Amino acid sequence: MSTTAILADYLASTHGLDKLQNIHWNQSSPVLYEQALNRNEGKISADGVFVAYTGTFTGRAPNDKFIVDDAGSHDKVWWGKVNKSMTEAHFERILNDAQQFLAGKEVFVQDLLAGANETDELPVRIITQYAWHALFARNMFIRPDDLNRQLAVDEPKFTVIHVPDMQADPQAHGTYSGAFVLLNLSRGLILIGGTHYAGEIKKSIFSVLNYLLPQRGIMSMHASANVGTDGDVAILFGLSGTGKTTLSADPNRALIGDDEHGWSDDGVFNLEGGCYAKVINLSADQEPLIYKTTQTFGTVLENVVMDAATRKLNLDDNSLTENTRASYPITQIPGALYPGKAGHPKHIIMLTCDAFGVLPPISKLTTEQAMYHFISGYTAKVAGTEKGVTEPTATFSTCFGAPFMALHPSVYAGLLGQKINEHGVSCWLVNTGWSGGSYGTGKRMNIHHTRSMVNAALNGELDTVETRVDPIFGLNIPTSCPNVPAEVLDPASTWTDAAAYQAKATQLATAFHQNFTAYSDGVSAAILDAAPLAGRA
Repeated sequence: MSTTAILADYLASTHGLDKLQNIHWNQSSPVLYEQALNRNEGKISADGVFVAYTGTFTGRAPNDKFIVDDAGSHDKVWWGKVNKSMTEAHFERILNDAQQFLAGKEVFVQDLLAGANETDELPVRIITQYAWHALFARNMFIRPDDLNRQLAVDEPKFTVIHVPDMQADPQAHGTYSGAFVLLNLSRGLILIGGTHYAGEIKKSIFSVLNYLLPQRGIMSMHASANVGTDGDVAILFGLSGTGKTTLSADPNRALIGDDEHGWSDDGVFNLEGGCYAKVINLSADQEPLIYKTTQTFGTVLENVVMDAATRKLNLDDNSLTENTRASYPITQIPGALYPGKAGHPKHIIMLTCDAFGVLPPISKLTTEQAMYHFISGYTAKVAGTEKGVTEPTATFSTCFGAPFMALHPSVYAGLLGQKINEHGVSCWLVNTGWSGGSYGTGKRMNIHHTRSMVNAALNGELDTVETRVDPIFGLNIPTSCPNVPAEVLDPASTWTDAAAYQAKATQLATAFHQNFTAYSDGVSAAILDAAPLAGRA
């Protein structure tokens, strides 16, 4: 019996997929390119990059994500607005319908690894209708063939059944809409359908790891990481649009990973084998390493506009979405570590894009302040990026990744505080947002100034610099930084209207307090005391 026939038998007996027309198993990236083109799944840019268009969904569908509530998950999952429950009966119904939907169809199967630390890796299997989604998965996870390994047919511990063309029936299936992202943690099975947005594949596995790893004492993080020539590791937390990918792709430091990591007793390790970068308004001058990937074979671009005749990309065109993306193997970044793992971090940087223009561009955090801002996960949406957003809006995403955190925030914060103290980590809050006024009035932080501040922190140049306490946020602000004008470091001095600054800063401080009321019963008094000074009840 051929190996593909063995897989077919396994999929039939384990997942009920017994009527598949054809199985394309572990095809290489070039073959998947050809398959995707032959099947008219996308187009090729002038530089030979595959460009896909995802239709209705150009981003994640958070309202359509559910976790099956069963005996194994019931007492562990932090149920609520983010982790919505689905009954076992509804899951069985939609699984049966997915099995029927795939009958007579071709599928592309990739067996991959999540987690660069071999003792903590999670073997995963991605089963999808489309070659380009298989290529995306191959980009984003660790490829066993790169490690001279081949996973056994029954080795994957989690399987994703990806049926983007199937629509759910909310009344029959218990879903919110036709789209669905369903995690059955006890059975090691994920169902995704009704959306072609590829990010759902990688984020569903990240959600699984955020459930599994902390239960083994491993900190799971929505963060990028890199390492200097002296082995000094830096972790950069941040939500989408804060510069997490941009700042971690530093030509003077080796990239460990740009989005998802674990922190075990051995050190930091990437959960992925690729990067998934936002590319709207990307330029060769500001972000040369990432820009180069948009011209490199192996990259998959999502929803990037290009000229119909010349096939030249227009990275500034947001007519389809602000959330244009590039998926590429991390090996496309010069000097990146693959598989990505290194020692314990020396620095943690928490990134925020403050559209109110009132947070300091850089400040030193105590352990308690780091835990407070980690739990808060603050950034801001700006006008025009989402329907109905007409002015800057404060956004708090627990642990800098609320949509993917299956356990209570105190679990992740407790692990973070423990590891910060155990390894003597220096922590910093960096604002990559606005200065001199809110969005629409002030200016976006100069990326070169931000890089200089981050580099100074990582190089130890800020260790002995005098600091002053911000009277509103209680943060320790350095009074000087190499290659950064002193006035830039003080947010108040960049505003021409002192009263307007005071009012806007107090408004944001109050928002911090209001958001944190959801966690006040589960954290220590020391963490509560790390809150902003202004706006306290």
